[in-house]
Amino acid sequence: MIRFNRAISPISVLSFDLDDTLYNNHPIIQSALQAQTDYLASLPNWPTQSADYWQQCREHVVIQNPELIDDVTQWRKATLYHAIAALGFTQQQAQRHAKLAYQAFADARSKITVTEDVLRLLAALNNKYRLIAITNGNVEVEQFNLKGVFELVLQAGPHGKAKPHHSMFTQAVQKLKINPQQLLHIGDSLDTDVQGANNAGCHTVWLNNQPQNYTYKGLADIEINSIFALECFL
Repeated sequence: MIRFNRAISPISVLSFDLDDTLYNNHPIIQSALQAQTDYLASLPNWPTQSADYWQQCREHVVIQNPELIDDVTQWRKATLYHAIAALGFTQQQAQRHAKLAYQAFADARSKITVTEDVLRLLAALNNKYRLIAITNGNVEVEQFNLKGVFELVLQAGPHGKAKPHHSMFTQAVQKLKINPQQLLHIGDSLDTDVQGANNAGCHTVWLNNQPQNYTYKGLADIEINSIFALECFL
């Protein structure tokens, strides 16, 4: 299915969200969270109700440092340190365990294999368009088989505020020396991907392929229910 809600101007750059757009991120994030949980559970005095404790620590650190909302990596690292230090570990011990717990998470987080048919689609699109990625997530593209696919990868935190803020889109436009209307962003979230790209004056494709409640009431220029609908751009 492909639905055109608005006409779009000529496109030179295709921008992709990563998680749940080019691969199913749900089992990957569950595996990463389990790896972190397994490490933390090995620590003396780690609470048996660790999910509740983790959420309390997560909320505490972002209240203390609101800027962490735009950087999921630093937010997780800060939460790990706070959660471990609060159990009575020394500063040095808390830093070491937080680093190891995060590494367990990160290693599992990047155990991704994008399917060959998606890679072929991206290669075909790259014959006609420049390809970039703009993500709120902390996946390390260089660690799996999307390595080398994108001319530019922008991540919330290191490269700007999280979507739906316009900053990463604006930065992409500036780096690529194009007009906003020459960039078409493809993503699975109305609230982050479509709203963020719309805020920046870019064109948008909403990959509507999973049930989800959204608050954003704006429209994407194009709506699809399969990533392979992008073959129409070939």
